Amino acid sequence: MTEAGSYSDFIRDRVRKDLEEGTYGGRVQTRFPPEPNGYLHIGHAKAITVDFGTAEQFGGICNLRLDDTNPDTEEAEYFTSILDDIAWLGYTPAAVLHASDYFAQLYEWAELLVERGLAYVDDQDGETISAQRGGFGKPGTNSPFRDRPVAENLDLLRRMKAGEFPDGSRVLRAKIDMNHENMALRDPVMYRIRHSHHFRTGDEWCIYPTYDWAHGQSDAIEKVTHSICTLEFDTHRPLYDWYLEQLPLPAEKPQQIEFARLELTHTVTSKRRLAKLVADGTVDGWDDARMPTLRGLRRRGYPAAALRAFCTEVGTTRTNSRQNIEALEAYVRRELNQTAQRRMAVLRPLRVVIDNWPTDADGSPVTEKFEVGNNPENPADGTRLVSFSGELFIETDDFAEVPPPKFFRLSIGREVRLRGAYLITATSVEHDAVGNVTCVHATYDPATRGGDAPDGRKVKSTMHWVSAPHAIEVEVALYERLFTAPVPGDATGEALDDLNPTSRQVLAGCKVEAALAEVTPGQVVQFERLGYFAADLDQSGLFHRTVGLRDEWAAIQKRQG
Repeated sequence: MTEAGSYSDFIRDRVRKDLEEGTYGGRVQTRFPPEPNGYLHIGHAKAITVDFGTAEQFGGICNLRLDDTNPDTEEAEYFTSILDDIAWLGYTPAAVLHASDYFAQLYEWAELLVERGLAYVDDQDGETISAQRGGFGKPGTNSPFRDRPVAENLDLLRRMKAGEFPDGSRVLRAKIDMNHENMALRDPVMYRIRHSHHFRTGDEWCIYPTYDWAHGQSDAIEKVTHSICTLEFDTHRPLYDWYLEQLPLPAEKPQQIEFARLELTHTVTSKRRLAKLVADGTVDGWDDARMPTLRGLRRRGYPAAALRAFCTEVGTTRTNSRQNIEALEAYVRRELNQTAQRRMAVLRPLRVVIDNWPTDADGSPVTEKFEVGNNPENPADGTRLVSFSGELFIETDDFAEVPPPKFFRLSIGREVRLRGAYLITATSVEHDAVGNVTCVHATYDPATRGGDAPDGRKVKSTMHWVSAPHAIEVEVALYERLFTAPVPGDATGEALDDLNPTSRQVLAGCKVEAALAEVTPGQVVQFERLGYFAADLDQSGLFHRTVGLRDEWAAIQKRQG
């Protein structure tokens, strides 16, 4: 379910070329391979749209494969959340697979490499192995165990698998070239000992393959044609190819293609840093509406269609760059402008009493109803009836007892339009003990029902309102950037130094029209003049501001132009 159409980039150009040349017999198969050790974030959304979108565009398939090769950090909870997030984003995997499905085959191939003298068991610890690898321009040092006899290596590997040795005491390494200019090829580790319970395989295994050993071979087993990865795996591609070239594969060798990952301003996607925000209580959890996780963006009210469109239009390149978060918000705003119904809400209420409002025979104020359109962008959304009475709430900022220059909203003696209702004029105010305005008294013109004056007189301001007797009370969470710096940590080296301590403000006692009692969890509506707001997924009566009405991205582009 992409918006890619006939979209073209260097990845799709490669796929087209392979199809033209019949490289994979006309097949296109990709995969999305996250590790189930955390929640998906906005960067994963880009990878998902590329993996699934490429396959869909060429009539192929895309599998979801969980890279569950590290039992110490992976949990079934994360697996479930990944499935849910992919479905919410609008994609359906052709199959749901796991690297652990192939543990037996990977081990069999490991023994094959040992028998061919291409792998050996190393008794050194990780720190020593790392030091012996050398560095760029600095040759590595062969392990003293590199030339162990094949029979001894095979025996030790089997004993590792049988659980005879403690964690960290031995590893299996590929025997390639300790002086290779590509560090990834300096005898990489294939297996490490982990006496840990795996959330799928239980205690069946106590040795686990590294990502590099499991990745390409899993692709080959599944008959993936194009293994699309982010750019940090560029240097791993020669190792990916080396492993595959040594093995009796069930199909043609897949090819790895890398593209630049998605980074946004004022945002971090490091799992370590995001986990710290959760652990420290800086945010309420992985689904906090300030988090760049897909669960957080969903709670915030970001439409999946907007994320797909943004990721597609950003495109795939071979150069890392950071996109402006305002550009993403522009896509969100554009989508919601078409789909979100309009409602009236007052976040910081100020009471207005219309002194000449009529009353019934029993002295109670008359209630009128106005028919108001739900979405001017979509007439099919129809209309609703909004109650109006002689006692209203308006935004506190929409009244000024002493108006500053160019203030056109309500003030003493000034006439304004109440959206869809009447023209009113403020006449006096009430104050509390410290001088704050607590109530505005006004009169209305009965001839202006609907908001237009029959004599053609003009007013300079149209304001939203809520009828006080009919209002319901809610909480509203307002958000600023979670990080103050466009590139968090750019100045200090630590992104968390740029956390915004006032990234969320929760307003209680907000007054909204009665129709908002009928919203469904997650539904996004436009609070007129204020922005787009999402009903919380769990807590009734709580709304999150998704994005404001002002197009900040357009303003940035105008300044840059």
